[in-house]
Amino acid sequence: MIRSSKILPIALTALLAASPVAAQQIEDELVLITPVAKTLTDPALAAFAKYAKEKWNVTVKASALAAGTPVAYGRIVEWKGRPAADIFWGGESALFDKLSQQNLLAKLDLPKEVMDAIPASIGKPKAIPLKDPKGFWTGTVLEPYGLVYHPKVLARIGAPVPKDWDDLLHPKLKGQVAQCAPSRSSSSHATYEVILQRDGDAKGWEFLKKLAGNTGMFTARSRDVPSVVAKGEFAAGFAVPSYMAFEDVLAGFDVKFVAPKTAWITPEPMAILAGAPHPKAAKAFVEWLLSEAGQRVAMERGVFPITPKYKVEGAPGSTAEKAVAFTGGLRSYFDVDVTNIYDENIATPRYEKVNSQFRQDIESVWEDLKKKN
Repeated sequence: MIRSSKILPIALTALLAASPVAAQQIEDELVLITPVAKTLTDPALAAFAKYAKEKWNVTVKASALAAGTPVAYGRIVEWKGRPAADIFWGGESALFDKLSQQNLLAKLDLPKEVMDAIPASIGKPKAIPLKDPKGFWTGTVLEPYGLVYHPKVLARIGAPVPKDWDDLLHPKLKGQVAQCAPSRSSSSHATYEVILQRDGDAKGWEFLKKLAGNTGMFTARSRDVPSVVAKGEFAAGFAVPSYMAFEDVLAGFDVKFVAPKTAWITPEPMAILAGAPHPKAAKAFVEWLLSEAGQRVAMERGVFPITPKYKVEGAPGSTAEKAVAFTGGLRSYFDVDVTNIYDENIATPRYEKVNSQFRQDIESVWEDLKKKN
């Protein structure tokens, strides 16, 4: 359950409005630009609006501009410091670093105790940064990018249950894999990097070409990958954020999730844009999301806490406990050894190169690749 403070008595609210605290009140609007699905952004924004009403007696109009990470990044660059949104939430931290280098992010300036609760990194042999040491972005939740599959479809075509990336190359899965192009999805892009860094460029691109040969659909959004698998249109999906698949489970679909050993785990970075129209509301939202109340809202949507202080837990039969069952009993990524091979120092400089090579070596010749396998 979300813990929230009691609504302030009317007399106290009036007293606060007449005090210097009123000068610190947040603005009455907040806009996100984000690849994060509405199934997480909507409840988070709704809970924050309730919190803002109780704390400051301000009715906040909170909304989200949905955009894939690369698209969102491009818009922020085009805005040139005069953004139409306040916060950028979700995707690869490499892009957040690129934005800060262009002076397009504002310092978060959150309370020290809030930031100290978030470890600097997680994972071995390559550490995954969970916050920017320069203070321009912070992780908000932990979320693996893995595989989904439909048990009945697998049984019908005689394919084994996939447990690792390589299992998607099984000949029985020809035409049965769904994925999203890395130029449209940060989860797909990061997972492409996992394969390339695991195998090396030559062998890695060969793997990805073979995967394209088994791919029956490149979806418009990463969110569509688990949806088409859940509906039984495809047997398996590649590079799926865990919480997106969990939403299909809550909707009653028979879909399973697997996080391979080398699955990339994103901290879903969040940053306030330089020149944000509503900077106080933006800062308040970031701080709230990192609080216990904010983390509980997120955990009930199938993601994991960004701090060891909290664990995914709830009453028997609750959404939180369903999420635990969905991810194999895991309550916190700080309770297990995390293997990570994704290296930002390799991925960041070649971000566009990977997208360009995908278009050239896979997208433009996809029909030929399907004939080869």
